[in-house]
Amino acid sequence: MSAVPALSPRGLAWLRALTGQEGLAVTGPRTVRVADAPLGAETARYIAVVPDAGNRFPRARQGEVGVDEAWALASHVRATVAADQGVRARPIVALVDVTSQAYGRREELLGIHLAAAAAVDAYASARLAGHPVIALLVGKAISGGFLCHGYQANRILALNSPEVLLHAMSKQAAARVTRRTVEELECLGERIVPMAYDVHSFARLGLVHKLIEGINADAPVGADVERVRAELIAAIADARGGSRDLGQRLRSPAAQETRAASIEVRRRLSEQWHAS
Repeated sequence: MSAVPALSPRGLAWLRALTGQEGLAVTGPRTVRVADAPLGAETARYIAVVPDAGNRFPRARQGEVGVDEAWALASHVRATVAADQGVRARPIVALVDVTSQAYGRREELLGIHLAAAAAVDAYASARLAGHPVIALLVGKAISGGFLCHGYQANRILALNSPEVLLHAMSKQAAARVTRRTVEELECLGERIVPMAYDVHSFARLGLVHKLIEGINADAPVGADVERVRAELIAAIADARGGSRDLGQRLRSPAAQETRAASIEVRRRLSEQWHAS
């Protein structure tokens, strides 16, 4: 029997460090934590998805975004937007350590695609409504879990840590689909940037606003927390001063170098679409 993977404490650890709270909501799953806390001169809403070995859905016990989690994310983000109507839209900080979306027959029957879409739409709507949405990657950001929680952010910050991994699929799933071993995939990732899992490769695609160096990702001390707060404040200011779309991800120097072909494809498609 294979060993059960250890539950990652990073999302909850950083929620506690940045807010001093557990973030348990009165209703909803224990896996989605929400807390409001001061950040610079304003108050930010922090949201984290955390593991729960007692989750009623077995496929969502290791930090996955399942049906309950996705609907809860959508609910909390929508509630934030509604509460801030007519006042300055507060920042939303997504603390990201998600291993994937939950894979299972129950999830498919209950419409995880609808729940996931609701979470994505809520974050995108908050961004377009003027909320600076900042994703802070403290652990894994894999597959649909990241799409639901973090990928729609105005700015993505990431701790420079070996355990911060990003990809459209887990290594094991990608190995099965491509009929390769995990080791072979890792070798390909050294040559082909989009196939890599490490945060440096992800940053080379132009998707990371800033890598935060020298932070104890597992057990942040006071100096670590203050440095991350400062980076969050700077990212919020940058987001408020920029466009609400995600175009900056293609305009960065890193993207211009590593995504030149996809940028050219987009240009030609747009040219043809708007041709008379």
